[in-house]
Amino acid sequence: MNPGRKVVAVQLWRTFDEIVIPDGGTSVALGVFDGLHRGHRGLVDHAVGSARDLGASPVLVTFDPHPVEVIRPGTHPLVLTPLERRAELAGEFGMDAVFALPFDAGMASWEPDEFVDRVLVEGLGSRSVTVGSNFTFGRRAAGTPGVMRELCADRGIEVRVVDLLESDGEPISSSRIRRLISDADVAGAATILGRPHRVSGVVVHGAGRGGRDLGYPTANLDLPEYTAIPVDGVYAGWFTLLDDHPVDGTIVPGRRYPAAISVGTNPTFGDAVRSVEAFVLDESADLYGRVAAVDFVDHVRDMEKFTSVDELLVAMDRDVARTRTVLAADGADA
Repeated sequence: MNPGRKVVAVQLWRTFDEIVIPDGGTSVALGVFDGLHRGHRGLVDHAVGSARDLGASPVLVTFDPHPVEVIRPGTHPLVLTPLERRAELAGEFGMDAVFALPFDAGMASWEPDEFVDRVLVEGLGSRSVTVGSNFTFGRRAAGTPGVMRELCADRGIEVRVVDLLESDGEPISSSRIRRLISDADVAGAATILGRPHRVSGVVVHGAGRGGRDLGYPTANLDLPEYTAIPVDGVYAGWFTLLDDHPVDGTIVPGRRYPAAISVGTNPTFGDAVRSVEAFVLDESADLYGRVAAVDFVDHVRDMEKFTSVDELLVAMDRDVARTRTVLAADGADA
């Protein structure tokens, strides 16, 4: 986080048994919400506004795992925001709680009316629900926003349907953001996300040559399965240590630091394993075993295979200089 950024506590419910329905009921924003991008923010804002008008508690309802993985196993889309990060962002956007629907084959077989009764009525005591205009639910996606309106009207629940937000003539969507990231356009992805794309994981030992042989020690992140990682290359971004334990070094937990980030297999050395490594500028610390995040701001160059270590070092010097320039501008805009 940035120094001074407000940290908001938000409840994260993973099962129906964990839900605590507040006295005023809930105002629900319902969707997958991977990315919680600018388009999703419109749904969240509507749900928060409805909660304020009704005296209810705003709750974001998402799915875990992604419904596609249950309906078509093996086709899980790359993840833009893990569940815990989704909950963190939802809290910043005004949500009191996040309910991660434990989606499975049984839930996928529910008819639309059963979904509404079990999730919105019985599970959450909903007084209002907000969905996107492309949202579907229930067996074989039979539930449309129109069906949601009809079912909820019979149950005394207000329904708001929010149109898709567009940018440059194209709807903002999670799939569009994934495409931009896969094309190395992390700056374009940040524009429609509303913030840089982040990946996070535990710092693990890599090949060890960065600090020992090259003078560029890096933090090598072990990322969760399905993480949406940019295409191989070098990027300018920010490094943040997420846990709050004491640090042996100059890095302070929770503070972001400029970093040159390498994504790929290090072809100069013939490595086979793809990695995400961050060289934190002007800082030094023992970070092994710590949880950290990198935020991708801009693409610096494609991954290259160099003929010598000296040629690689010249390129790395240029990468760091370019990173400083990019992040000086990004920091000024923050």
